[in-house]
Amino acid sequence: MSSPAVVPRPTASAIDERPLTRVQLWTIVLCGIVIILDGFDTQCMGFLVPVISENLNIPLAAFGPVLSAALVGLMIAAMASGPIADRWGRRWVVIVSVFIFALFALLTARATTLNELLLYRFLTGLGLGGAMPNAVALTSEYTPRRLQPIVVGAIFVGMPAGALIASQAASVMIPLWGWRSVFVLGGVLPLVVAIALVKFLPESVEWKTHKSRTGVPVKHLFTEGRALGTLLLWVPFFMNLLVLYFILSWLPALLRQSGMPISAGVQAVAMFSVGGIIGTLTEGRVMTAIGARTVLVVEFVLCAVLIVMLANRASSLTPMLFATLVLGICVQGAQAGLNALAAMFYPTDVRATGIGWALGVGRIGSIVGPSLGGVLLSLRWTPKEILIAGIAPAACAALAIAVASRLPQRANAFR
Repeated sequence: MSSPAVVPRPTASAIDERPLTRVQLWTIVLCGIVIILDGFDTQCMGFLVPVISENLNIPLAAFGPVLSAALVGLMIAAMASGPIADRWGRRWVVIVSVFIFALFALLTARATTLNELLLYRFLTGLGLGGAMPNAVALTSEYTPRRLQPIVVGAIFVGMPAGALIASQAASVMIPLWGWRSVFVLGGVLPLVVAIALVKFLPESVEWKTHKSRTGVPVKHLFTEGRALGTLLLWVPFFMNLLVLYFILSWLPALLRQSGMPISAGVQAVAMFSVGGIIGTLTEGRVMTAIGARTVLVVEFVLCAVLIVMLANRASSLTPMLFATLVLGICVQGAQAGLNALAAMFYPTDVRATGIGWALGVGRIGSIVGPSLGGVLLSLRWTPKEILIAGIAPAACAALAIAVASRLPQRANAFR
């Protein structure tokens, strides 16, 4: 395929007025590949921990900080990279971020101690956290506004798809070449993609038009009538990723405590991931048809209902699998919708900052969720009680979206 460098690039106004061009499609595909790599690397550590623990003779309980390290790096980089991209451009922030997580994924493959794993996973997280919000911003700015919910939502199928690829790769590669080979693959692939990004990824036309803004980009999230909208947007980002990572981290263990076999937990996570793929693929079209507010509020209310169903049917396989499938559609579909909503809510000159900070706040939720499960277990809560506690964040997210949709400034993004 020809480089965009030799193909006329659409102007900012032409993007909204004309059908998608080859440059736009190529940009969207490249950004989607970046998100697939993010999903691969973010989830692969969870599959590998038992094998690494045995191979390096490190107690399983010691891996908690290692699992959190990448999430902390993601949070920091998501918040820091947005302002950088809004001042200096999206293209090179995406490219450098992909190079960073490629490098440290390869170094993780050489780790021999717990401290090395901790350091390399944190630094990998910095790369991952810088790549995603700017890939989202670039995608939204090369997509006609009428298609933004569909396209921005759809590229997030890369997260569950990347996790699915990681699980399949791990199951094949570990018996043949050991756990280190998975990290080698997780480093070589983004390295190849980063080289392709240097050649083919264009800079945002919208950003070039609006890059004259001076000052600290973060403060502009709270000016021009955006302050309350920003805070209300952060609430569902935090709450939804809290629920998402709580389910991924604790559902198998809670099902086991409820008397289900270990295989049921594996099936539940698989159904949750399948639901995530369905949800992310369909979210944008549904949002375009009936509005962001209606879709997101219904999804969060359904999350609460499904959590209650899951808590009461945790020992019955078929109802439990159905509940986790639909829960995956709602939770991961809602996350794709929130990402599209953030891209539509913020203007070009603070879009990467807005998306980055929203994802950064969400990453705090992704750290709190798994930790909260451990705390509640230590307090001797039953699996049913722990699952029912998930109603609260879902309800808070629904309420925040409902309130935000009534704001006068840029409220059309929430409707």
